Amino acid sequence: MTPELLTLALAILLQVAQFASYSVLAQQQVGPRYAASPRDTPRELSGLAGRAQRALNNHFEGLILFTAAVVVVTLSGQSTGVTQAAAWVYLAMRALYVPAYLFGWAPWRSLIWFVGLLATVTMIIASLI
Repeated sequence: MTPELLTLALAILLQVAQFASYSVLAQQQVGPRYAASPRDTPRELSGLAGRAQRALNNHFEGLILFTAAVVVVTLSGQSTGVTQAAAWVYLAMRALYVPAYLFGWAPWRSLIWFVGLLATVTMIIASLI
């Protein structure tokens, strides 16, 4: 398994952990009865549960791009020290992004997000060179 594929697998596990923590926080806010319902009447989450939901959604968006970058690097056989380092940087930034979002680390949250995006873009550009 390439380092890029390993970091992708770990990023997916991070996503699962984020989903689990979001689920617990959301259920605490809306209650188990609403959580088990068909949710025909939407409820807006606030506070920590709302932040967990937004962080989770943001990771879905970032994970799509990162997955594409890993696929391009892997299928083109372009794994290098640069793409491997970029993959680890992406994973580290995503791991930092969760507490940054939950605890409102401004402006650090945005900087962490940008470094993660830059790592993904670096992988794509490196695979084209």
